[in-house]
Amino acid sequence: MKKSFKDLWKKKDENRENHENESKEEFVQDLSQSQRAGMVFMIQLLMKEPVKMPDKEYMVSVMKKHLSEVECFTYDEKCAGFAAVKYEMEFKDGKMPPQLMITECLEFDGSKIEAFERSQMWDCKNSDRILEDCHYHVLATDMLAAGLPAKDRAELDMDFLEAVVALYPECEAVYFPTCGKMFTADDVRNHQIPREDRFIYFGVNVRFFNIQGTNDMLVDTLGMSTLFLPDIQYHFHDMEPNWVVNHAYNIASYIFENDNPIRSGDVIDGIMDGKMSMDIQWKCQYENALIQPAREVIDVNMGEYAAGRRE
Repeated sequence: MKKSFKDLWKKKDENRENHENESKEEFVQDLSQSQRAGMVFMIQLLMKEPVKMPDKEYMVSVMKKHLSEVECFTYDEKCAGFAAVKYEMEFKDGKMPPQLMITECLEFDGSKIEAFERSQMWDCKNSDRILEDCHYHVLATDMLAAGLPAKDRAELDMDFLEAVVALYPECEAVYFPTCGKMFTADDVRNHQIPREDRFIYFGVNVRFFNIQGTNDMLVDTLGMSTLFLPDIQYHFHDMEPNWVVNHAYNIASYIFENDNPIRSGDVIDGIMDGKMSMDIQWKCQYENALIQPAREVIDVNMGEYAAGRRE
């Protein structure tokens, strides 16, 4: 687990500190919400003004540029659908490729995104303004993609993301409902993230919470279950939270790259002076998430820094 995201997450750390200084709102644990593994991956393109569906031939050319083998199987003013032929899968009734769907431009009400989700939009310092200014959105989703291997689906969804932000130059920002992340559209268009790291960067959110009335903190991931991979959870005290955030991204990447080799009782490298160290070993076990949505997570016991009780 020696892969480091230090350079990728430096900006994230700065935004996190800004959010912490701006918002002290209290939230209530609500585990009545759940997240289904393998769910449809959703991309919301936020717009200030309504836009028309791009021309069919233009859409096909852009989709092929980013996804190589695609076929447009439906197109009108309300919806466009593309078959990702490269990723054809075997079903009971025969072979079928995943489908990539793009809706017409619809009205969008940013006020429906609750303060709990807004508090974790570390990657977009202007998220509140964007949600207030953008009154329209285009929804892009994958369909029939849950059966793909994790790396194939991640590649498909990220290539699709890059295609749709190219298709809609009017797009102001991109919101990912499955993980709660938001980025400006320009940050997506101009990113320099390696292909193999894109899903962890865009599709997985590392969240941070202070536990009211204590010195305890909680860091967890949200979004791994889209690929049928486990999220990670840390309940701790007396450690710099940005170190834990960086650790969480490293472990999420390790899980993604290695198809989750972690089992209950396994140990992973911990943190010493802000860096992962083989001299510190932390035990992992599968537990129910402490913060919504309800789901099974890998709980990392941080030894002397651990808070709470483990099952």
